[in-house]
Amino acid sequence: MSDKKSILLIIGGGIAAYKCLELIRRLKDQNISVTPVLTNAGAQFVTPLSLATLAETQVHTDLFDLKNETEIGHIQLSRQADLVVVAPATADLMAKMANGLANDLASTLLLATDKEVLIAPAMNVRMWDHPATQRNIATLKKDGATFVGPDVGDMACGETGPGRLSEPAEIVEAIQTALHLKKEALTSGPLAGKTVLITAGPTHEPIDPVRYIANRSSGKQGYALAEMAASLGANVTLVSGPTKLSPPLGVRFIEVETAREMRDATLANLPVDIAICAAAVADWRVKKSAGQKMKKSKDGLPIFDLTENPDILATLAGLKDQAELKGQRPHLLIGFAAETETVIEHATKKLKKKGCDWIVANDVSAIGNVFGNDNTSIHIITKTSVESFEDVSKIEAARCILLKAVDALS
Repeated sequence: MSDKKSILLIIGGGIAAYKCLELIRRLKDQNISVTPVLTNAGAQFVTPLSLATLAETQVHTDLFDLKNETEIGHIQLSRQADLVVVAPATADLMAKMANGLANDLASTLLLATDKEVLIAPAMNVRMWDHPATQRNIATLKKDGATFVGPDVGDMACGETGPGRLSEPAEIVEAIQTALHLKKEALTSGPLAGKTVLITAGPTHEPIDPVRYIANRSSGKQGYALAEMAASLGANVTLVSGPTKLSPPLGVRFIEVETAREMRDATLANLPVDIAICAAAVADWRVKKSAGQKMKKSKDGLPIFDLTENPDILATLAGLKDQAELKGQRPHLLIGFAAETETVIEHATKKLKKKGCDWIVANDVSAIGNVFGNDNTSIHIITKTSVESFEDVSKIEAARCILLKAVDALS
């Protein structure tokens, strides 16, 4: 980007306010600076300290801050950013905006600004559907505000429907569009011009039409890697087994079911600069799955004839030795090792056995179980070093891995 852009981020009240922490981190990765404005209600869910730490700037909370108001601080704040973003935008905050109220810092800034306003709503589905809210939305759109979301899904209150705050990646994309940075973002960032291939999730190996062999992988780490790689400017292909996750924005998505399908899709998308095998591929499959649902029998339990699935990581590592596939091995090949004991020792052995460049190891024992969780602890193991990151979010783990990859390719 030629000039660094800035946004004024107004954080309303609601459980979704916690997503603003991830939003700030992602915006910084896109070289967009953030000035946070925290409402009193928003401060019930996130702290000024956490926002200030991530944004690396002062968090504004009080309209009557004497030091700032000697210089008419609220007017300066409302004019100095390139874009004003309201996330989460509650029904109350949108009602103030639509009706021109200005009884706190956030609403005053919104009334005083001369910049475009992007609104990311979040509220209970009945509040969203209420005629008063819909009238306010119509007014705001007529006044020139743009919207991102809300998404449809389960809410903290237990109800389901429209009202969920859009995911940070979707809000970032809307911000880039508003700032006319979308095309520029694809050609900037530390991974600009690089191709990244990521496998994620479990594989399902059929036993019969209703049963299969699988594992507990949620796919969250692989999807986080794909999101982060795209945000850093890479051209990303995500090959995913069955998960409940939505494909990340800006990523080429290929859905597969079995290990053999994942191997074929992976090989079909070479060559790449970086390949990260984060999928938890089933080691075995039934040699011949049943065409019909298997029934219980008086003759005892069924006996399955198992065979090994293809080893995708080892296959990619071995491409350098195949003359017909010369040049197809990724420049940087990273595997994952889910271990339950002596994690680093077992992962180091896997690094040597598979022939990849790095192994990212994590503890999935009962004590350190990360399946389905948003946090993890990882160890990035290379041929010469071990670097550990304890109790970090999976998106932060992805960021650590990919920034290390940037250094390795430079």
